[in-house]
Amino acid sequence: MKRRPSFKTRLKRFRKSMGPGLITGASDDDPSGIATYTQAGAKFGTGLLWTAIVTYPLMVVVQEMCARIGLVTKQGLTGIIKRNYPRPVLYLVLLVSFPSIILNIGADIAAMGAVSNLLVPAVPGWTWSIIFTMALLYATIVWNYRKISTVLKWLCISLFAYLMIPMITKTDWVSAIKNTLIPGFHTSTDYLMALVGILGTTISPYLFFWQTSMEVEEITERHVVVDKRIISAMETDVKGGMLFTNIVFYFIILAAGNVLYRAGIHQIDTVEEAAMALKPLAGDSAYVLFAAGIIGTGLLAIPVLAGSLSYIMAETFDWQEGLNKKFSEARGFYITMGIALVMGLLIQFLDISPIQALLYTAILYGLIAPLLIGLILHICNNPVIMGRYTNKRLTNILGIITLLIMTSTSILLLYQLL
Repeated sequence: MKRRPSFKTRLKRFRKSMGPGLITGASDDDPSGIATYTQAGAKFGTGLLWTAIVTYPLMVVVQEMCARIGLVTKQGLTGIIKRNYPRPVLYLVLLVSFPSIILNIGADIAAMGAVSNLLVPAVPGWTWSIIFTMALLYATIVWNYRKISTVLKWLCISLFAYLMIPMITKTDWVSAIKNTLIPGFHTSTDYLMALVGILGTTISPYLFFWQTSMEVEEITERHVVVDKRIISAMETDVKGGMLFTNIVFYFIILAAGNVLYRAGIHQIDTVEEAAMALKPLAGDSAYVLFAAGIIGTGLLAIPVLAGSLSYIMAETFDWQEGLNKKFSEARGFYITMGIALVMGLLIQFLDISPIQALLYTAILYGLIAPLLIGLILHICNNPVIMGRYTNKRLTNILGIITLLIMTSTSILLLYQLL
């Protein structure tokens, strides 16, 4: 009789089966994303829970295409664009991606520093921000790819903090289920802005670059030949990672809607405001879970943000790249990562608030996302690039729907701002 594997063995196998999709999905719930979801819940209660269902297939289809590009071509997204499209397209991607990612890093570092100060008031927030930045610099430069990947996977556990908050607070599950299954749409400016913010946060352009490059790293590390089995495993990984991030953002909106909205607190501008508001309303447990989740997600997302920018720059200028390389082997790659982290840190010492940084980031992401999705669709339908792994009809339908939605929301965002 075949002996059943122990729980420890099964857990180890499960952890090894988790690929870039999990890290990509989890990093989407970064501190700036948490601020967006908390604002939506505080302002509209559980009214926007339906977006977690609607955005899931859109996220999956884009990230699956990016992952497939990386597996089949063994090149990052920027490299593919450089070799197959006019140079102005590449420069436009670079021009918009650089400031948007730096601003996102800056907002996340500031948020981590602020909530750490709430937990340990004796240490100023800016000191915490410097400590986190230096720790992340050390880890990304000194550690190898396998260690970084393992640590990032374990940091995904921090997101479970947000699943716990509705469990330890009074939650109207009937209303939550109703608003999950029945979209309630109206045309007020605040509602439309919240909807645009959620879409921009969940379908973030930097994740396109990260997913593609991580698949290249994985396939290089494992020395395997791409076949249908590998493609199928990647699809499962992407679906699981995107499901994880959407469950988390669902519970963040649910927690804010049940605690903050019901208490009459409808305006939350920063994550530290959200944490402070939770304390008297939901107790110390919810407050500590929320704050700890911010720190954990920041440590997870910032390397992804900085790494995405490093891959973009390295592929643009034909530098050696990869987290599996030592600093001496890929100096430009790691120096870009260091510059991105330091510039993100310095943003909080300028006259730019985290909420302003998030607004500017949303605008820049809104401008670049439709262009990138259009390029990704074009690449995945090109047999010269993708061989026999071009898009299927359903993938194209969902991809076009995503492109139309992101284009219309970008126009809507610009219209509201102007």
